[in-house]
Amino acid sequence: MSIIETNFGTKVDLDRMALGTATNVVMRGAFYVFSLRIDSDDIREYSFTNRDRAVAMRKVLLSHMESKLYEQMKKRA
Repeated sequence: MSIIETNFGTKVDLDRMALGTATNVVMRGAFYVFSLRIDSDDIREYSFTNRDRAVAMRKVLLSHMESKLYEQMKKRA
């Protein structure tokens, strides 16, 4: 995705917006954990036993989040 312009004239980078919704992968106990904020009241936490899987899933979920943000921006315009 690229930078899009909203109907107010401001430009938005959806990559950076999506990155702002997810935390970094950290180790808690025996698990690698990150959380993703879907909405203001919907925060989901994901945990994996393998760091590589956690990083890969975070990347996939961020791309899904970016698509969701793009569709929301498109509806508003």
